[in-house]
Amino acid sequence: MTHEDFLQQAITLAVENTKIGGGPFAAIICKDNKIIASSCNAVTLNLDPTAHAEVLVIRKACQALQDFQLNDCTLYSSCEPCPMCLGAIYWARLKAVYFACNRADAAIAGFDDSFIYDEVPKAPKDRKIAMQQVSLDSAHAPFNAWQAEENKLLY
Repeated sequence: MTHEDFLQQAITLAVENTKIGGGPFAAIICKDNKIIASSCNAVTLNLDPTAHAEVLVIRKACQALQDFQLNDCTLYSSCEPCPMCLGAIYWARLKAVYFACNRADAAIAGFDDSFIYDEVPKAPKDRKIAMQQVSLDSAHAPFNAWQAEENKLLY
């Protein structure tokens, strides 16, 4: 199958998802040119703002492969991933991402995430949602415990 074929499947899933009350987004993850996971946006259905198609499909693919990294996998999305999904894609270590619509198309449809892109480079204190680091003597204890652990699995 071609990239276009996989993208068309994601688009079809996204259209079907709108008919059951979900958002107009879907994603597929393939390995060796075979679909190993697919998912649709379930933000409103699950009452979960993190239930984006890309995040959900990454979770499913990781479970299917029993691995927390998807190095040899490709993600196909009906739309360019938002900043949250982009972060998940990098953490999952996907080898490639193909998408149909872009962020401008999403904005026209009412899904404008440009405000998040604008917030990322700002210092925490300058963001629209108040963020402040609090200094505690124990703040580094989790990192110290991690570094001292001999049997940790690096990621």
